[in-house]
Amino acid sequence: MKDAVVRLGGGFCSGEMVSAEGLFLTNHHCGYDAVQSLSSVEHDYLTDGFWAMTRKDEAPAGFNVSFLQRIDDVTDRVLKELTADMSEADRQAKIAEIGQTLEKEAAEGNGLSASLKTMFEGNEFYIFVYKTYRDVRLVGAPPSAIGKFGGDTDNWMWPRHTGDFSMFRVYTGPDGEPADPSEANIPFKPKWHFPVSLNGVKEGDFAMVMGYPGSTDRFLCSQGVKLALDIEQPSRVEIRAKKLDIYKQHMDASNEVRIKYAAKDAQVSNYWKYFIRPAARAEAPPCLRQEEGTGG
Repeated sequence: MKDAVVRLGGGFCSGEMVSAEGLFLTNHHCGYDAVQSLSSVEHDYLTDGFWAMTRKDEAPAGFNVSFLQRIDDVTDRVLKELTADMSEADRQAKIAEIGQTLEKEAAEGNGLSASLKTMFEGNEFYIFVYKTYRDVRLVGAPPSAIGKFGGDTDNWMWPRHTGDFSMFRVYTGPDGEPADPSEANIPFKPKWHFPVSLNGVKEGDFAMVMGYPGSTDRFLCSQGVKLALDIEQPSRVEIRAKKLDIYKQHMDASNEVRIKYAAKDAQVSNYWKYFIRPAARAEAPPCLRQEEGTGG
């Protein structure tokens, strides 16, 4: 499954490989920045949609993608360098130092990168190794009337009515390895891709989720919940509402500005909507999970 789930950029969204020739699907709002960067007043792909009729028509996406290669348990190597009498600052500094060494060891090879992750409040440590592909191209995106139906507010509502998808293709060098964008590159051949079924679903069907949203704090204590609901989140709502008002004023006055700021406006609007819903999270247990991330 990990071979068919693709991480966009450093993890701002997820996608799923759906063909043996590098094609993957992700959310419309995840591809929105790429569509915006290719749009102009003369070619408003945000409003009208974009579809590459041939491979030559596919357009640079402006981001890379990566696949998880493996996860290494390095808990023993990290813990043996830590002592019980360390201050928290010294402990974190030591973990960062060890992490740099471990990441460098694991990231030897074309396109490889590694990241040390701390689990279970600093009791376990894992190295996540990724392989990154630098040539990604936009294949298709629906018009905003479909892909953005209901606005960004719909991203946090259920049931949803948005045709929230966009399509991209990953390319490699002729040798199948990561390469800079080039006309000589060929479609990426994934180790696995998800077959698309038109048969629908029925109760009891197996389902599993894997992806790369932003960050997640789980088991937040009651004091943390109170701080978020009473102070932090209302402040975010107020500040972002003012930003959106400023964006709207200038975007409404100029199509050129509207296109240039469309992705920024969407990102701010998305989380503005998220943070004005404290009541839903207040119904959760005292140590609830506070999630950030819109990933596909």
